Amino acid sequence: MVTTPAESVLRGSPYRADCPTRHILDRIGDRWTVLIVGALWDGSARFSELRRRIEGVSQKMLTQTLRGLERDGLVRRTVHPEVPVRVEYTLTEAGRTLREPLRALQEWAIAHLGDVSAAQETYDQTNRPS
Repeated sequence: MVTTPAESVLRGSPYRADCPTRHILDRIGDRWTVLIVGALWDGSARFSELRRRIEGVSQKMLTQTLRGLERDGLVRRTVHPEVPVRVEYTLTEAGRTLREPLRALQEWAIAHLGDVSAAQETYDQTNRPS
């Protein structure tokens, strides 16, 4: 069976710049995405709660990342018509499917922290400017 270039791109080869799967990998591989998914692991959170949970994220980056996650269908933004207005963010069904792969990455990082730290120290000592 012969496939057209458009069909090939839709099938997915993240090594191609024009592949839609590359956008998805860029999104889920982003550090703020990983931390936001982790912060929403067990339920909904307001913007201010997310800022407190995720140390170091700026308001701008949190806003941009949440908008991207919402656009990609991974996070749902719910506005509650109260005074003042209350906005909550929750993982969608698709967003919840990221929990297990991200848990595996977290466990890997914890298990290999010592090895990585030792390798960094060795590298830094070996490549120290004279």
